Amino acid sequence: MSTPCLPIAPAAPATRRTRQAQVAWGSRVVTVGGDAPVRVQSMTNTDTQDAIGTAIQVKELAIAGSELVRITVNTPEAAAQVPYIREQLDRMGIDVPLIGDFHYNGHRLLQDYPACAEALSKYRINPGNVGKGDKRDRQFGQMIEAALRWNKPVRIGVNWGSLDQELLAQLMDENALRAQPWDAKSVMYEALITSALESARFAQEEGMRQEQVILSCKVSGVQDLIAVYRELAKRCDNPLHLGLTEAGMGTKGTVASSVVLGILLQEGIGDTIRVSLTPQPGESRTQEVVIASEILQSLGLRSFVPSVTACPGCGRTTSTTFQELAKQIDDYLRAQMPVWRDKYPGVEKMKVAVMGCIVNGPGESKHADIGISLPGTGEAPAAPVFIDGQKALTLRGDNIVSEFHQLVETYVEKRFGTQPAAAEAA
Repeated sequence: MSTPCLPIAPAAPATRRTRQAQVAWGSRVVTVGGDAPVRVQSMTNTDTQDAIGTAIQVKELAIAGSELVRITVNTPEAAAQVPYIREQLDRMGIDVPLIGDFHYNGHRLLQDYPACAEALSKYRINPGNVGKGDKRDRQFGQMIEAALRWNKPVRIGVNWGSLDQELLAQLMDENALRAQPWDAKSVMYEALITSALESARFAQEEGMRQEQVILSCKVSGVQDLIAVYRELAKRCDNPLHLGLTEAGMGTKGTVASSVVLGILLQEGIGDTIRVSLTPQPGESRTQEVVIASEILQSLGLRSFVPSVTACPGCGRTTSTTFQELAKQIDDYLRAQMPVWRDKYPGVEKMKVAVMGCIVNGPGESKHADIGISLPGTGEAPAAPVFIDGQKALTLRGDNIVSEFHQLVETYVEKRFGTQPAAAEAA
């Protein structure tokens, strides 16, 4: 066997190379791009006319970890309620910036409802439906005028489901004249990117600073999104928002979003992300925030909540004890984070292991900050607990679960309760 000449380098996401936008509300400033953390974004699915219901869902998303929340602004009635939504959030102490999602009539709503324009922190503009022909530039320009008047950044969000058909037809005509025409999908990719870049250029000509123009080109296919964003990242240094549009429900949407966002983020592409899940009946909207946060944490880009390592179980672990304990600990840590985030700085990087038998249990527990190796089938009814890599004690009897729970609480207080506050860069 040959001896390697160099050590194996650890994998790490590539450095992002974009300008930095600022999305603000009051004293809260969320930086996007540049050296800022990759931000988590979400969107409400309430009727924006329902100011109380929308404010409550925004609060839930913000507490779950969403740093930017988008709301639909589609009618005069919805636009009229935006200031009241902002007011309700401010009363609840929720300073998360709100993004207005505009389609078709955004130019009129921003002009006719100045309080709405002021209460929003960013405007999302879809260049595929701001108007046709001569109206397009005029109506797009009116939205940029509002952004300039109120000093708001914009996201120019192109979507292949509402792509500018005039631009697409133009590019298809040009393609037909090529000696070797591209296939239809390549033309569509080019149309998405061209729409975003030409719209950004127009916004800058109207007076927007380049760093305050965030871009996105959303599609619903994993390989399509990778192809489009790799090329978009080559052609501009605007901050980029990532998301697989219409990702789907449940496992399908979660897996597809995780795969594509993981690949692009590893390549240093993407400054904000959203997991666009269709909620299961009765499922909380916050699930998309949890998944987005887990993607960033899995890549080592962010830390949001202490991680729980748990084995999947096998024939050695016929008891469900370790499964129940792992879930209880995970649920407990997530529930505590809104308080712990300020009270125990650094706790979000803690690692907990809940293992089911002697095979990998002790070793995995040693790698965690605090871990427990529960007895598998036929093993002695004893559960060694490891703290900071060393065996600290062994739990026995019927109260192993509650005793370990208390050990975790004590560990958090002891280790993180004396740390100086050091909030992550905002």
